Amino acid sequence: QVQLVESGGGLVQPGGSLRLSCAASGSILSINAMGWYRQAPGIQRNLVATITSTFSTNYADSVKGRFTISRDNAKNMVYLQMNSLKPEDTAVYYCNAVIVDTTYTERNYWGRGTQVTVSS
Repeated sequence: QVQLVESGGGLVQPGGSLRLSCAASGSILSINAMGWYRQAPGIQRNLVATITSTFSTNYADSVKGRFTISRDNAKNMVYLQMNSLKPEDTAVYYCNAVIVDTTYTERNYWGRGTQVTVSS
């Protein structure tokens, strides 16, 4: 089995920073794209940022210049550095990864999410 576990969420004041981490574990053969999505109450889950296995990145317009996605392929980790946080960044942040397992099956996996609250 494969699982994704996020960490690093919390409460931060506007203008502050947080770093989210996501660890993939289990019967992993390879990991293709990884990414972060977020969902605020009453709103659909939306893309924040993605990164391919060759480190090509894509960001939502609302976070460009403030958030940075990165990954460590050796550790099966993906990170999201969030700077200049705004109250509208408040949401549950979900890790996502497209993973090929040891049966050579490719699936899309989600973590359980980590809460980020930006408030004074």
